[in-house]
Amino acid sequence: MNNEKKIEDNANSVPLQGLGVNSPLGVEGSTILDKIIASKAVEVASRKLSTPISTLEKAPAFSRKCLSMKQSLLNSESGIISEFKRKSPSLGWIHEDADVIDVTAGYSAAGASGISILTDLEYFGGTPMDLMAARQFIACPVLRKDFVIDEYQLYEAKAMGADIILLIAAALTVEQTVELARKAHELGLEVLLEVHNSEEIGHANDFVDMLGVNNRNLKTFEQSIQTSFDLAALIPDKFVKVSESGISKVETVKELRKMGYKGFLMGENFMKEGNPAEALVEFIKELKNP
Repeated sequence: MNNEKKIEDNANSVPLQGLGVNSPLGVEGSTILDKIIASKAVEVASRKLSTPISTLEKAPAFSRKCLSMKQSLLNSESGIISEFKRKSPSLGWIHEDADVIDVTAGYSAAGASGISILTDLEYFGGTPMDLMAARQFIACPVLRKDFVIDEYQLYEAKAMGADIILLIAAALTVEQTVELARKAHELGLEVLLEVHNSEEIGHANDFVDMLGVNNRNLKTFEQSIQTSFDLAALIPDKFVKVSESGISKVETVKELRKMGYKGFLMGENFMKEGNPAEALVEFIKELKNP
């Protein structure tokens, strides 16, 4: 069944206008992250004009009680947060024709502790409609994976049916991080704060639920699992630790667990396969072996 048809059939009661505007190409910046954030600012400004917060608040999903990824990770045997991602700036297309409902419903059935869904179109090939369509077919917590720079995006996430939002320390000031995290909690959303180095851990605050270490530097896109090992002891115990990106081996997850990590966000490793959900099934099965 065509994915666009599924979205039309299953998400037509949600206000869609303005939720999926493509951001402009050719924005200049000194790093990939600079370009993404500059594009995102233009994109969000456009959506604010076409879909005000008052419209977002009328979405059916806006009134639902969010699920807790924090508790899901603490209670999970695997801790896997499987990600739906069609492409990335560093790799290009990973799985261009992936059907969001088929993949995420499969992830949920396979036992994912949570599911991450990219909603950025230009750089990752995702849309808000992906999350809205998938929400109705999955029972586990859902993370809206995007570059949040404005409070408006929190209302969007709630309207889409997300349970968790991502805040990237490298894209925000400490003050912005606090204000966005506080507002997310007011809306009932959990917060995953993403860091890349020891300095960025200083963005952590009382409104953060999970602290994720991205093994991919968003400024250079270089990747190293060692980043998670290096930062583990520096993360306060009150935050659930999540390791993100570059994880492909069961042995790596087992070693990270010894360092206190409870969550493991994995996208490319599953999305590069013909059947991402089956790849997750096999990974969890191997993970359970002593």
